[in-house]
Amino acid sequence: MEFETIPTVPTADEVLDRSLRRAAAKKKLKTNVDTANEEFVRAVASAIHDKLTSVVGSFPSFERLSPFYQEATDILVSLDRIKRSLGAVTWAADRVRIIGSGYTRSMRSAGETDRKRRQAVARISSVVHQVEDDLLFLNEARNILRKLPHVSEDDFTVVVAGFPNVGKSSFIRLVSTAEPEIAAYPFTTKGIVVGHHDIGKRDRIQLIDTPGVLVRPADERNPIERQAVSAIINTADVVLFILDASEHCGYALDDQVRLLDEIRRIVDVPVVAVVNKADIRGIEGYPEMSTLTGEGVEAVLDLLLTFKKEATKTNLREPLQPETQL
Repeated sequence: MEFETIPTVPTADEVLDRSLRRAAAKKKLKTNVDTANEEFVRAVASAIHDKLTSVVGSFPSFERLSPFYQEATDILVSLDRIKRSLGAVTWAADRVRIIGSGYTRSMRSAGETDRKRRQAVARISSVVHQVEDDLLFLNEARNILRKLPHVSEDDFTVVVAGFPNVGKSSFIRLVSTAEPEIAAYPFTTKGIVVGHHDIGKRDRIQLIDTPGVLVRPADERNPIERQAVSAIINTADVVLFILDASEHCGYALDDQVRLLDEIRRIVDVPVVAVVNKADIRGIEGYPEMSTLTGEGVEAVLDLLLTFKKEATKTNLREPLQPETQL
């Protein structure tokens, strides 16, 4: 996943300190004072330009990311803010290069190279410090985004949804490789968790555990809930909606059904509603399971796998596109 490869973003002082040290080492190699000063400015400007450019280049092209990752970025750190900060750092890199080039040219045809070297370093330092807040923000964004799990666009995906504490994480833990945190209190899951269930030796499905969502207007949902809704809309091939008819989750069954109806309205993929904690209370007409006892869990998984099989058959039936005539 592209966010994992983003290196730590240095602070303004770190950029300057490293570049000045490298430039000072190069300056020592020159015996002529004027040439040494010119080389120092050139080296400082080049090192800072290259470092700032590498910072920008280490971030992915957000327009090329999947809709889920674009939305997740916007929810967690603000996509517009990242773009503005990357633009500011790009400006600083270009500005440093222009300043360095201007001073090195002037130093070839004029004296007082010591003074010009100090002036160049002061102006370059000022430019770098102008984007100090942007560098700090980009590093913070990097630390947040690199924790996002890898969501494959190629695997058949089941997104598990529902109110907090209805048993989503327990189901995921039982049927997949994921190991989400499980506790007897709501909102345990703070972000999406991805697991896989192998089908034979060569195939698998992807299961996504989502944070609990409450019934309320979209603009009143917190970032954790918005991540869940984004995963449901942007990644699901089928949605498994878990109901807790016992209401031991702390939420009324009527509210859970209202959320189920909302999800059915906002997605164009199958939504499978299943009752968990059926060892306490079930609902006639719904598939039932208990993630506590394990009863019915395999049957629910088998039901989900039928959608995977149907999708595979559909893909096999799709006609091949005609070859382009040369």
